[in-house]
Amino acid sequence: MRTATTTTATTTTTTTTVLTMTRRSAWLVNALFWSAFAVLEAVNHGWIAGLFALAFFIAPDLTMLIGAADSSRLSHGQLAPRAVPFYNAAHRALVPIALMAVYTYTPITWAPIFAALCGWTAHISYDRALGYGLRSKEGFQRA
Repeated sequence: MRTATTTTATTTTTTTTVLTMTRRSAWLVNALFWSAFAVLEAVNHGWIAGLFALAFFIAPDLTMLIGAADSSRLSHGQLAPRAVPFYNAAHRALVPIALMAVYTYTPITWAPIFAALCGWTAHISYDRALGYGLRSKEGFQRA
C-alpha cells in the first residue's frame, strides 16, 4: 500500500514539474518574440521607438518602489502590501495585449506606442518564464 502512495506522489510531482517547465518554456518563447518585435520596431522607426520599448520594459518593476520605505519591516521576498495592486496591474499580460488590440483597430499610427507595448509584454513574459508571477495581497509571490 505504501508503494502505491509513494508512486502516486512521485508521478504527481513529476507531472507538475513537467507542466511548470512547459509553461515557463512557452513564456520564454513569447518573451523572445516580443523582444525581437520591440527591436524590429526600434530599427524600423528610430531611436524614440527603441527608447519607449526600453522604458516600458523597465517600468513595470518601478511599481515596487511604492513600498520601498516599508522594506525594513517586510519579510524576505515580500512586497509592501500597498504596492501590490500597482505591481499586479502592471504585470497582467492581458493589459498590454488588450492595448495592442486597441492600437491595431484605431487610427493611431505612432510606432513608439506599439514598441512600448512590445517591451511591456516582453517584460511580463520574462518574469513568467523566470517564475515570477502576481503577488498575493500580503505581497508574497503566488504559488
